[in-house]
Amino acid sequence: MRIDLHNHTTRCNHAEGTMEEYIQRAIELGIDIYGFSEHAPMDFDEHYRLKFDEMSDYTMDILKLKQKYKGDIEILMGYEVDYLKGHMDSRVLDAKVDYLIGSVHFIDKWSFDNPEFIGGWRDKPIDDIWEAYFDTIRDMAICGKFDIVGHLDLIKVFKFMPTQDVRVLAQEALKAIKQSDMVLEINGAGLRKPIGEIYPSRSLLEEAYTLDIPITLSSDAHAVSQVGFGYEQCCSIAKEVGYSQVVTFQGRDRQMVTF
Repeated sequence: MRIDLHNHTTRCNHAEGTMEEYIQRAIELGIDIYGFSEHAPMDFDEHYRLKFDEMSDYTMDILKLKQKYKGDIEILMGYEVDYLKGHMDSRVLDAKVDYLIGSVHFIDKWSFDNPEFIGGWRDKPIDDIWEAYFDTIRDMAICGKFDIVGHLDLIKVFKFMPTQDVRVLAQEALKAIKQSDMVLEINGAGLRKPIGEIYPSRSLLEEAYTLDIPITLSSDAHAVSQVGFGYEQCCSIAKEVGYSQVVTFQGRDRQMVTF
């Protein structure tokens, strides 16, 4: 079973290609379950996400594709939600979707993974930034609003690496993920970034496996050519670590499948 649950559309204003082209590419690759998880609307950093008044159109677009391609592929609908206190909205958190991905792209409203704001890495010691990031991941897990943890160690994207052991820095976040019964995605997008490796790193994935945290698979596609990107490498690392099953969803209920 091939699944890919974290993917975007042009409604986020930083992706290319039609939704139908994404689905057609997924079918070509033999993907069995494909999920759209657009950047959810929020009253902050609004340019890089779906608008609130587009939520119904987003839903209708997915339902139409779901019907059109029902004999070829299973299509799911979700949102990637930025965990940012004071800016998350009940219209998103209570939406009728298959799953919600909780992601951290901001530390104190600093968009640390955006090349436009890379200068922010000079403002604080790198270890402090990593600690603040994983503290936020921990808080995101504790809040209990999400099903999947998006790109667990996104903070490494530009290769500003800490002096401390990442496993120690992430320890409390991983415990919170386990306690909140969340699913960890293995995300191939990091292979396209300066860091050049999947999210999460193998060492963090090994920690997750030790804690019996389930996984799912994602390419985080923002272009048709990125659908399924890094899938084989993600699967290979997961299997080497010890995983044999991944999670898919229906209406916020999860199901384990062999990959």
